[in-house]
Amino acid sequence: MRTPSSLQDLHHTGLVAVIRAPDVEGALGGVEALVAGGITGIEITYSTPDAASVVRELDRRYGDKILLGVGTILDADQAVAATEAGARFLVSPGMTDRLAEKMLATGLPVLAGAWTPSEVMRLLELGMDGVKLFPASTGGIAHLRSLRGPFPDVAFVPTGGVTVDNLGKWLAAGVIAVGIGGELCPASDLAARDYPSISERARRFASALIRHRQR
Repeated sequence: MRTPSSLQDLHHTGLVAVIRAPDVEGALGGVEALVAGGITGIEITYSTPDAASVVRELDRRYGDKILLGVGTILDADQAVAATEAGARFLVSPGMTDRLAEKMLATGLPVLAGAWTPSEVMRLLELGMDGVKLFPASTGGIAHLRSLRGPFPDVAFVPTGGVTVDNLGKWLAAGVIAVGIGGELCPASDLAARDYPSISERARRFASALIRHRQR
């Protein structure tokens, strides 16, 4: 890994809301609701229409008040556009040699998806800063613990299957942060502009994080 300290902000934030919004307005409103509920780790995915413009506007509104990343990066052009828009970290569900080169060249922390030991080893060889355990729901916490046996120093960020009820178990298993999508900010709520429900779930997740970190 290049710079372990580059993931300190992610570790400090602990919770990253993964936003897959149906439109720009829903994405912006969803982030406002999340921040109101106490969550400041935000990942705007490229499955959101005009994702780069969303990131640019969020950077203008919030600056360093949120930790803003871009996910579902599948090609080099997206990595460049995300960086120029104001992303603070980059995430891809997988990795290729060419994409790794472009993402790492941005100088930003990079998380790439992996599920098997061989995939984790490949990401380490490519120089990834951390591993997005994805889909984390498939193997759950037991799978993460099995991976941490041979890879105790890898910065894992599980995404998928993280709930308020099992958050403490993920943290206890040694992850640096967790990614939360539909359990926190479902696309249906974004489409319906049901921001109060998003804020309420954000408060529950934020409270759970504080509670488990104080133990």
